[in-house]
Amino acid sequence: MILDRFLLTDKVAVVTGAGRGIGAATALALAEAGADVVLSARTAEQLDKIADQIAGTGRGAHVVPADLSDPAAAAALADTAAEQFGRIDIVVNNVGGTLPRPLLDTSTEFLEDAFRFNVSTAHALTSASVPHLLASGDGSIVNISSIMGRVTGRGFLAYGTAKAALAHYTRLAATDLSPKIRVNAVAVGSVATSALEVVVNNPELRERMESATPLRRIGDPDDIAATVIYLCSRAGGYVTGKVFEVDGGLEAPNLDFGLADLT
Repeated sequence: MILDRFLLTDKVAVVTGAGRGIGAATALALAEAGADVVLSARTAEQLDKIADQIAGTGRGAHVVPADLSDPAAAAALADTAAEQFGRIDIVVNNVGGTLPRPLLDTSTEFLEDAFRFNVSTAHALTSASVPHLLASGDGSIVNISSIMGRVTGRGFLAYGTAKAALAHYTRLAATDLSPKIRVNAVAVGSVATSALEVVVNNPELRERMESATPLRRIGDPDDIAATVIYLCSRAGGYVTGKVFEVDGGLEAPNLDFGLADLT
């Protein structure tokens, strides 16, 4: 059956930023597809809630509260997962994000922080996971990038630069790790997570964003989770080094911060 290719029975996955939004939806989807999951984020209460949902699927969940802006904390997840479940098959580097800021308000330190949070943490967990992924014989890594890594918009300098770096990191890592480990990314558009809570709860702003999106809606975290399942499973077994654009058809930002020309 073709649907069997989407199953992840008895695989072990590590998901960062798993307390809410895309990370939480992805962790739960992986469990529903048959995987045990190690979940990490800052807030233990959020992680415990997702772990309870995973337990309801009959799969195992191990919660690791941590500040993943520290690459060392991200790297430590690899050994924790291997100790807890005996192996690692899947890594989802979801943690990341950077607040919008005009160029002249973007210090060098702010830019470096954005790079560390979005790229260095992914590299730390990826490199620490490689020995375990090689041992599994069927390793897959998925990085969560953004549409802002390929389009332009005012206010997105730090975030867009970091996500563009993560997208190309994906291609380069896939080359280095092939043929044993597949590495792909998902470049997401506007998704209804806590980061867009102000927009989602404001009918006027939401209508503006939806009308500027070819598919006329804001994305759902499950839209991203479903893509991750494809990329991690045998269904995506002939895919590596690719950045999948799951963005409703956007070719430009669908929210303008109204930043004025410099004078």
